[in-house]
Amino acid sequence: MFAAEIERAAREVDASIRAGINVPVPKDPGGGFTHEQHKRNYRTIFAAGQLYRLTGEARYRDHVRDLLLAYADLYPGLGPHPAQANQTAGRLFWQSLNDSVFLVNAVQGYAPVRAALSAADRQRIDDRVIRPMAQFLSDGSPEVIGRIHNHATWACAGVGLAGYLLGDRELVDKALLGLDKSGKSGFLRQLDLLFSPDGYYAEGPYYQRYAIQPFAVFGAAIAANDPDRRIFDYRDGILKKAIRTTVDVTHNGHFLPINDAMPDKTLRTEELYHAVAIGYAATKDPAFLSIAKWQGRTVLTPEGQALAADLAAGKAAPWNFGSRLLGDGPEGKDGALVLLRARPAIDGPLLVAKNGVQGMGHGHLDRLNWLYSDDNGPVITDYGAARFLNVEAKQGGRYLPENDSWASATVAHNTLVVDGKSQFDGKWRVGENHPARQLSTGLDGPTRWSIGAIDQAYKGVAIRRALVMLDVDGLAEPLILDLLQASSSGRHVYDLPLHFSGHIIDSDIEFARNLAERPVLGRAHGYQHLWVDGEGSKAGKARLTWMKASRFYSYHALPPAGARYLIVESGANDPAFNLRREPALIQRVEGATDASFVGLLEPHGSYDASAETVVASSARVAALDHRRVPDADLVIITLADGRRIAVAVASDVAAGTAHRITLDGRQLGWTGPVGRFDLAPAGAKK
Repeated sequence: MFAAEIERAAREVDASIRAGINVPVPKDPGGGFTHEQHKRNYRTIFAAGQLYRLTGEARYRDHVRDLLLAYADLYPGLGPHPAQANQTAGRLFWQSLNDSVFLVNAVQGYAPVRAALSAADRQRIDDRVIRPMAQFLSDGSPEVIGRIHNHATWACAGVGLAGYLLGDRELVDKALLGLDKSGKSGFLRQLDLLFSPDGYYAEGPYYQRYAIQPFAVFGAAIAANDPDRRIFDYRDGILKKAIRTTVDVTHNGHFLPINDAMPDKTLRTEELYHAVAIGYAATKDPAFLSIAKWQGRTVLTPEGQALAADLAAGKAAPWNFGSRLLGDGPEGKDGALVLLRARPAIDGPLLVAKNGVQGMGHGHLDRLNWLYSDDNGPVITDYGAARFLNVEAKQGGRYLPENDSWASATVAHNTLVVDGKSQFDGKWRVGENHPARQLSTGLDGPTRWSIGAIDQAYKGVAIRRALVMLDVDGLAEPLILDLLQASSSGRHVYDLPLHFSGHIIDSDIEFARNLAERPVLGRAHGYQHLWVDGEGSKAGKARLTWMKASRFYSYHALPPAGARYLIVESGANDPAFNLRREPALIQRVEGATDASFVGLLEPHGSYDASAETVVASSARVAALDHRRVPDADLVIITLADGRRIAVAVASDVAAGTAHRITLDGRQLGWTGPVGRFDLAPAGAKK
C-alpha cells in the first residue's frame, strides 16, 4: 500500500515538475481555475516534501522550493480575495478556510526540505509565505480563529504547525490557547466544546469528517513537539475517541447524510487517510488496519508507512460496527445520535435516530428525525445539503438558496411537521438552544430501541418518538417499528413525511393521481418545493411498497383516524434545476389535538435482474394493531404465517420500572421502557 502511494505521488509530482511552476493571481471562487490550481499546488508541496524525505532526490526538494519561492513573490502583495462571499475572505482563496488548508499542507511539505535549502531561500520562504500566512490566519483573522467551529480548527492547525516549524512559541501558544492565550478559544478549547464525551462532533458526521484532519494532524504535531501535554490523553482521550467515532458515523463507508452533508463523501478521503493513520499510531488498535484496507490508501507520512507495514504483516482485526449511543453537546447531555445496528458489518442494517442539538449553522430543523440503510444503501433517506461542491456554475460551488428553503426545512426530513412550518419557525439560532431529549436507549439483543422527545420545537406541542429495531426468526432483515406521538391543547395540522429511495411497486391506498398537472403542496417552509402526485385515504392499516436494487420494502402505516396520504416529489419552484427529484409519502391529519402515528418498515424478498428471478415481493406483515393500555402503548404485528409480535412502549422510561398488561386474557410483564412478546398465532394452543 505504501509503495503504491509513493508511485501515485511520484507520478503527480513529476507531472507538476514537467508542467512548470504555475502560481496564478487569485481570481476565481471554488471550482474555478485559480482556486483549483492553488489546491493542486499545496497538494504537490505536501507530496513532494514527503517524497524528498523518503528518497532524498533533489528534484523533489527543488520543486517544493520553487513553488514556495513563487508564493513568496505573490503572497505579500495580495489583499482580500476578489470572489469573497459571505464568509471571511482569504488571500489565495475566496474564503480563509481554504487558506488554512493550504498552510496545513504546505508546512508538512516544507518541513522535510527546509534544512536542505540555502539560508537565503529558507529565510525568504519563512518570512514571505509561512509567517505572513500564519499571521493573517491568527491576528489578521480574529473573527475566524477565535470561533468554536471547523474553520477555526483548520486555522489553529495551520498557525500551530507553522509555529512549530519556525520555532515560534508565540504562534504555537496562540493556536493552542487563543490569541490572548487565555484558553477561552484555541485548539484546546475546541477539543472541549466541539466534541461530546463520546467523540461526536457538534456539526454532525459530514463536518466531523472534514474537521478530523486538522484535529489529528495538529494533535500528532503537539505530541511530537510538546510531549508533556499528553495531547492524546487530553479530556479522557477525546482525540482518539473522535477518530474512532468518525469511522462509526458511516454506513458502507459513507458518512451519514444528516445536516449539511453531501451524500458522496466516504472514508476514502484525504481527511480520513490522515486520521486513520494517526489513530492507529496513537492507539495501535488493529481494527484501524481493517479500515485502512477498506480505504485502499494511506498517506506518505511515518504514520502511514507504519500502518501499511502492519497491514501487510497481517495484523488487521475487524472493526466492530456495533450499536452506539453518541451523546450530543460538550457534556453529552444535549440529546444524542443513536446508531442501532443489526449486524457488526460495515454495510449491515443501520437505524439512525437523530435526537440531539441543532448542529450549529450547518444543522437542520429535524429533531426526532430517523434514517435507515442496509446493503442496498440508504432506504429511508435524508436530503443532506443543497450544494454542488466546487462546481463553479452552481453559484461558485457554495450552498444554494434551496439549502435554506428546502434542505434544512423540517418537511425535508422524516419527522413531524406542525401546521406546515419548520421547527422553531425555521430559526436555527433559536433551535440551537433547544436540543431533543434522549429518554431511553437499548443497544443490545434482538430488540433495540431509541426513545426521544422534544417540547420546544412547536409552541404548545409535545412530541415523543420511539424507534424499535426487531430481529424476527425467519426474516432476513429486521423490522423497524416507529411510534410517534404528538400532544397539544390546541388543534393542529400534523404532517409526517417519509422520504424513501426506490421505485414504487404498489400500494393498497387508492390514490387520486394528478396526471394533467402537478399542484404544489404549499408556499413556504419547504412545502413550496413539493409537487403533489397523488392523494388518497384508507381506513386502518395502509401499505406502500417500493423496490430498490435487489430488495423490496413495505411501509405499513397506522395513522390517526381521518388521515390522508400524499405522494410528493421534490423539485417544484426550482428555476435553476438545483434540486434532486426524490419521492416521499406524507401522512396528514387536520384539526387534531393529540395524534399517534404507528409505522413499520419491512424489508423483504429479493430481485435478481441477471437471473430474472423475484422472491417474496409481497409483504410478510399481514396486520398492524395499536392499543393504548394503562401507562403504555401496545403495538401488535401479525405476520402472514399467523405469528404475532407484541411490542409495549411504556410511558415511564425508567430502566428499573416493572410493567404489566393484559393481552387477550393473558398477563404480560416486563421491566424497563420496552417489552417484547413473541406470541403464537391467534387461536393456537399456548
